[in-house]
Amino acid sequence: MVHFSFAGHELVALREGALFWPARGALLLADLHLEKASWFARAGQMLPPYDSIATLAAVTALVERIAPTEIWCLGDSFHDSDGSTRLSGRARAMLAALTAQRRWVWIAGNHDAGVTDQGGGEIMAEAEVGGLVLRHEASPGETRPELSGHFHPKLRLMRHGRHVARRCFIASTTKLILPAFGALTGGLDANHPEILRVVGAGAEALVPLDDRLLRFPIAA
Repeated sequence: MVHFSFAGHELVALREGALFWPARGALLLADLHLEKASWFARAGQMLPPYDSIATLAAVTALVERIAPTEIWCLGDSFHDSDGSTRLSGRARAMLAALTAQRRWVWIAGNHDAGVTDQGGGEIMAEAEVGGLVLRHEASPGETRPELSGHFHPKLRLMRHGRHVARRCFIASTTKLILPAFGALTGGLDANHPEILRVVGAGAEALVPLDDRLLRFPIAA
């Protein structure tokens, strides 16, 4: 794991698309979008109904490897406000096992606003933890250092004549945007005007590998 500094804190960007905060033993995830496939199925677009199982399996594997003492989900953990009611029995059991074993906090997002039962854990609109603001969508006017999700950033590059897209973090001096962790999530280009609007000038796209952190300046 490769550490980097943000707002005076040592953090680890994991190649799975999660963030680890060693000093707190905290694992941060954004945009799980559980039950997205079943949401599309209700509208007649049939997708394989395994996205929640795949996402929760990935979370479980990461938890077993990192052994965090607390987990913060930065919003849009479910694809819609009824998503938690559509979890299969297996997915519900996987989620219950995760939330029962450590402190688990759900930050509300725009997709899952108003949900009162996420399958265990606490629900908050946002939080300030150790001097960092944790919320779903970055606020352009926020001067405090902030961790968020919402935009599903991806870095798109041309490599050896091929287009390559990788999930990435977006970092400026006061903003750190996490990529989407969910198995069934798209991505917004790191240079998209909406991302640039909230992070301002001088931001970078961060792509974690096992042994190093690649940094790419994004357009001002």
